[in-house]
Amino acid sequence: MDISDKRGFGLFAALGTVTIWAGFILITRFAVQGTFTVEELLILRLIPGALLLSPVMFRLGVLPRQKSWARSAILMVGASAVFPYLVSMGLAFAPASDGGALAPGMLPFWTALAAFVIMGEIPGPRRRVGLVMILVGAMLVSLWQIVAGSEVDAWKGHLMFLLGSLLWAIYSVIFRQSGLSPLHGLVIGLFWGSVLIAPLLLATGNVTFSRVSLTDIAVMIVLQSFIIAVLAMFLFGYAVRILGAAETAAFGALTPILALLGGVAFLGEAVTPLKILGVALVAAGVFLASGILSKRQPATIS
Repeated sequence: MDISDKRGFGLFAALGTVTIWAGFILITRFAVQGTFTVEELLILRLIPGALLLSPVMFRLGVLPRQKSWARSAILMVGASAVFPYLVSMGLAFAPASDGGALAPGMLPFWTALAAFVIMGEIPGPRRRVGLVMILVGAMLVSLWQIVAGSEVDAWKGHLMFLLGSLLWAIYSVIFRQSGLSPLHGLVIGLFWGSVLIAPLLLATGNVTFSRVSLTDIAVMIVLQSFIIAVLAMFLFGYAVRILGAAETAAFGALTPILALLGGVAFLGEAVTPLKILGVALVAAGVFLASGILSKRQPATIS
C-alpha cells in the first residue's frame, strides 16, 4: 500500500473519530433526557469494554509503572471514568451543542495551560490566537444561556463540561509523558474504572435499569462501550500515526460544529446567532491551536 492510500485511511480515521466524539455527546444527551441515568451509562461504558479487552489487559499489564501515585491515579481513571462522568452529568443539564463547544472544544485551551504548568511549554503566536478564540467562543456559548434564560440549570452543565475538559487535558499531558501506547492506556483505564469506579456507581442506587428494556441496554453497550470507548480510541491512534498529531487535532474543530448541527437536527435544540458565533469561534480556534498551519513535520509511514 502506497503513502497516498494510507493517508486516505488516516483521513477517514480522523473523520470517524470526531464523528464518534460528537455522537457521544448527542447520544448521551438523548439517553439522560430519557430513561437512562448517568451512572447506568457509565457502567455500560466501562464493564463491557473491560471484558472485551481483558485478554489484552493481562498481556500488557494494568499498572502504570514508575509513576507517582497522583499521576497513576489520573492514568487509571481520568479518561475512562472521570471525564465521561462529568460530561455525561453536564448533558443532564445543558444542551448537546453547549457540550460540544465547552468539552472537546475547550480541550486545546486547557491542554496548552496544563502543558505550560506541568512542562513549561509555551505555544507559538498562531496557537495563542487560536486559544484566545476558543476562550471567547466558549464565553459566548455560556453567556447565551444566561441571556436567553432558556435552560435554567444550564450553567451547572457548563461547569461540569469545563471541569471534565480540564481533567481530560491534564490526563492528556500526563499520558504523553508516560510512554504508554494508546491501547495500553485504554486497557489501564477500563480495568481500573471497572474495579474502582463501577462499585461506587452501584452504591449510589442509581443503577437499576428499571426503566429501560434489554434492547435499549444492548444498543447502549454497543454505542457507549464498543464504539465510543474502544473504537474511537483505535481510530484516533491510527490517525495520529498516519497523519501526525497536528493534522489529527485539526479535525477536532469539526466536533463542536457536528454537535451543534446534530443537536438541532436530532434533538430539536434551539440556537441563536450569538450561540452559532460562539461555536464557530471555538471551531476556528481549535483549528488554529492544533498547529496545523505551522511548519509541518512529515508524518511517519510504515
